[in-house]
Amino acid sequence: MTPPPVPTPSVLPSTLTPSLVPQPLAVSRTNWLADPLSRGSFSYAAVGATPEHRAALGQAVDARVFFAGEATAADEPGTVQGARTSGLLAASQVQDVAASGERITVVGAGIAGISAARQLVDAGFSVVVIEARDRIGGRIDTVSGDWPFPIERGPSFVHRTSDNFLDDELTALGVALLPFVRIPEVRTRAGAVVEVSPLGAQAIAGALDWAADQQQDVSIERALVDSGEASLSKTPNAEGLSDADWLEYEIATKLKVETGATPSQQSAWYATDIASADDDQIVVGGFSTLLTADAEGLELLLSSVVNRVAHDDRGVSLRLGTGESLSADRVIVTVPLGVLKNAAMEFSPALPFSHRGAIAALGMGVVDKVWLRFDEPFWDTAARLWTIVGEDADFPVWVNMMPLTGEPILMGMIAAENATRLSELDDDEFLSAALASLEPFLAVPDAG
Repeated sequence: MTPPPVPTPSVLPSTLTPSLVPQPLAVSRTNWLADPLSRGSFSYAAVGATPEHRAALGQAVDARVFFAGEATAADEPGTVQGARTSGLLAASQVQDVAASGERITVVGAGIAGISAARQLVDAGFSVVVIEARDRIGGRIDTVSGDWPFPIERGPSFVHRTSDNFLDDELTALGVALLPFVRIPEVRTRAGAVVEVSPLGAQAIAGALDWAADQQQDVSIERALVDSGEASLSKTPNAEGLSDADWLEYEIATKLKVETGATPSQQSAWYATDIASADDDQIVVGGFSTLLTADAEGLELLLSSVVNRVAHDDRGVSLRLGTGESLSADRVIVTVPLGVLKNAAMEFSPALPFSHRGAIAALGMGVVDKVWLRFDEPFWDTAARLWTIVGEDADFPVWVNMMPLTGEPILMGMIAAENATRLSELDDDEFLSAALASLEPFLAVPDAG
């Protein structure tokens, strides 16, 4: 596998399908599924997957090959803090068995890899970090250019800041964060503002409670049907919304966006909720600053793909895409779960069944973003979070950066099968879909 061409992170719109929403000045989209170095956004608990699978994937092989990354995180998988903790844990595992001065190679310069390398270098080991991209960060991807503040093409939030110190570390590095309470303004496709009905959340909670008493794991979709919780009225009310619409709303704006997977793919036993209601913060000053600080002084080998990892009782040998080979005493592999599932990296000898079983069992979700910068706001709401009910909108969730930064910039999110379908579209088609999803938020002209 050779390094893919580096995409331009921000593109200006060209020939676009006409839309009621004005054309943006700048656009930046992600396509993590099509990226051969990620093959998705983050892991989730698929049907049949358990926390033990994450623990198994995080186990060392013959004290030579170690694993880290958000998919191995026992706590907070799918998050930056979960990935970072996994890197520090892998570094500690190496320290427990390695002699002082050993050569350690870290594959992947994301938050897990950089954190592990930093700890090992500070402990006196000889460390080289090999990264297939031409930059550090992995799925943390901060860009500037056409933007008045750094935008995050990867993670944008620090979750559960009352339980961890990541927000404090970012603040100490001069990175701006702002509180982000997840109370949305909900609109119908016709643009009417409506109050959120609790029926959808109650149905999912009831289905998960039912599933917890079953003898085997089932999907959330199966739990909803078999528990009877999905049997909601489809008769529209005066606003044109039915009880069933609120269940679809909860699925589109919560379940899919938080996991990148459909209810038919997600485990009902181990459904996770990484988002909280009152202690999330949004990063507006550059998430990548965290990696830049930790990477200071590290030996980095960028634009270098590792195709093969071989080990024996004497050490580890890595084969690069260029045909070159590198040797080390031990290696920490931090590539995304999607890359492991795609078998893009060969292991010799083959990984133990416990590792292969974990890779097969865990799911890799897809959540993509589009950032849009406008000349002036076309909307008349100061709400920070926008959501859509009543239709399977491709972009059911939007973040309004205007009240946060003073800039008319929106960030839209697309997830699961919608993201998979739109990943095949070119930039113009993708933008057209995004603008169509924004039409409910068009300001209504004054009658006078």
